[in-house]
Amino acid sequence: MIKDLVLKAVFIPLLGICLPLLSGLISYNLYSIGELVAANLLFILTSYAIWAGCNWIHIRLRPIYRPVKNIYLKMTAVCLVSAIYGAGAGALSSMLWLELSRESFGWPGIYRFMAACVAAVILFTLIYEILFLNKEKELDNQMVNQLDRERSQAEWQALANELDPHFIFNSLTTLNHLIRTVPEEALQFNNRLASVYKYMLLNKTKELISLENEMEFLHSYFYLLHIRHDDKLKLETCLPGNNHQILLPPCSLQILVENAIKHNDFSETAPLHISISLHRDYLSISNPVKPKPFTVTSTGIGLKNLGARYRLLTNKSIVVENNRDRFTVKLPLINNQPPPAGGH
Repeated sequence: MIKDLVLKAVFIPLLGICLPLLSGLISYNLYSIGELVAANLLFILTSYAIWAGCNWIHIRLRPIYRPVKNIYLKMTAVCLVSAIYGAGAGALSSMLWLELSRESFGWPGIYRFMAACVAAVILFTLIYEILFLNKEKELDNQMVNQLDRERSQAEWQALANELDPHFIFNSLTTLNHLIRTVPEEALQFNNRLASVYKYMLLNKTKELISLENEMEFLHSYFYLLHIRHDDKLKLETCLPGNNHQILLPPCSLQILVENAIKHNDFSETAPLHISISLHRDYLSISNPVKPKPFTVTSTGIGLKNLGARYRLLTNKSIVVENNRDRFTVKLPLINNQPPPAGGH
């Protein structure tokens, strides 16, 4: 429930004093100071009774009209019920005052007081409902964001917990071949493979990692691909020397490199060139479009999940540019320092 202690403290006495004054119910020249204080206390009590009663009505009506989708219908209903209650309470209070006071009984004064009560009730009902609906919308948005974050986190951890099974199988097959043919290179291959898995284990639960650490991991990962594919892959980077202040979700680049390899054809005579470059507002990963001659089965969850992670972390979306010649993904920068001089 919306906290309204300040509103109550200010407006209940104010309405209790102003409404009878505006409606002409009290002839101030007929009473002493003490009697006027007592009269105002009566109408302040009336103001409190109307405020508390309308508050009770709002609380009771909300579960009833919650399934209704039309906001205007909801507000009309609560305003109508509250106005009827306010008019009734105002009528009883004004008639009680005319009975106890030295005023001449007259319906016009009662009607004016009832109209003033109805106007005040509708005004504050609208204020309360707008505040309540805004609060409700804010809570709904927080819940949706939390659910999105939990779902995205679960998917991200599932991606980070395992490499592509084909990559694992092919890496072990390549390692077996190197052990038999080039033992020295097999040792380096094994060390890089261990480095890849170490990175996965250490960073799979983190939201962000430095670009410097991500690039170290990517070079180890790409080395394994490079050995397995016999120089059919090329990685080109255009990054500043000091990039530890730039952050990104772990395995972001690995997912995009894996995506490029999965969907494009390459050979020794036409290797696949993957480029990573840093610009003023984003990190760009791009590759030429060379579709494989056969259909590639893909769920697309890696790229979709990466986009969801960036929206949750930065309120920005990744940009995917896919034309006939080139496929580019732009990741918004997350950093703690101004962009490097000379950025595009």
